[in-house]
Amino acid sequence: MNRLPDGLITLRLAEHYPGDNEILPYYYYDIYDAGGPVGKISIRFGDNAHSYYNGHVGYEIDETHRGKRYALRACKLVLPVARVHGMRRVYLTCEESNIASRKTIEALGAELLEITDIPKSCFFWRSDIERYCIYKKELA
Repeated sequence: MNRLPDGLITLRLAEHYPGDNEILPYYYYDIYDAGGPVGKISIRFGDNAHSYYNGHVGYEIDETHRGKRYALRACKLVLPVARVHGMRRVYLTCEESNIASRKTIEALGAELLEITDIPKSCFFWRSDIERYCIYKKELA
């Protein structure tokens, strides 16, 4: 079991997908604190037609564990993994109304590029989809 610890949380690799013609390669991790699982995070490698809008990092924190900066800590653990895979920058995205995610992304030092509509050609578009905030984080 692969683990990435930060002293407060641990990421445990739950799935690795090598990618195909449509889906980027990714790692999917479960996030744990000392008390057990608190959420999930994924990191996708490379770029395709959807990565600008879908982003390279996706996370969800269980409702009972929100507000404890778990998403920020987990992001800080997966960004070095992106570097190892040759990425020089990642896109991070969220719905415009998702203030918690916006704060997390901004705390990572990501730059807001735009707030935009998702194009109909994007795989997760739906008629009632909210506008998305598109951020870019340079990886040193």
